[in-house]
Amino acid sequence: MVNPPPHPSGPQLPAMEIRPDLPVEYVNLVRIAHSPSELVFDFAHLLPGSGPAKVTARLVMSPLGAKLFYRALTENLARYEAAFGAIPIPGDPTLADNLFRPPAPPEKPGE
Repeated sequence: MVNPPPHPSGPQLPAMEIRPDLPVEYVNLVRIAHSPSELVFDFAHLLPGSGPAKVTARLVMSPLGAKLFYRALTENLARYEAAFGAIPIPGDPTLADNLFRPPAPPEKPGE
């Protein structure tokens, strides 16, 4: 008896071919704009004190494509943090910030 091939458990991703000469860009800044029919992502690299950020790539996506990208990014960040620990965001208060910050000056009457 011949067994049928197993059914995939989820949608299969298409095969992708990446050119060996495809440039790789490091970005640390993204500007996002949108219209009713598309979202535009301008990826840039900004060096401190070097003037304006240099946009190195522009991606244009449909709202559905952007939503699916957002979902995939969220899932992959969760996997990354499960494997390597939480990614701290600068400026987010930590427990130490809340416990050991200097006391606020008293408010003046009438304020």
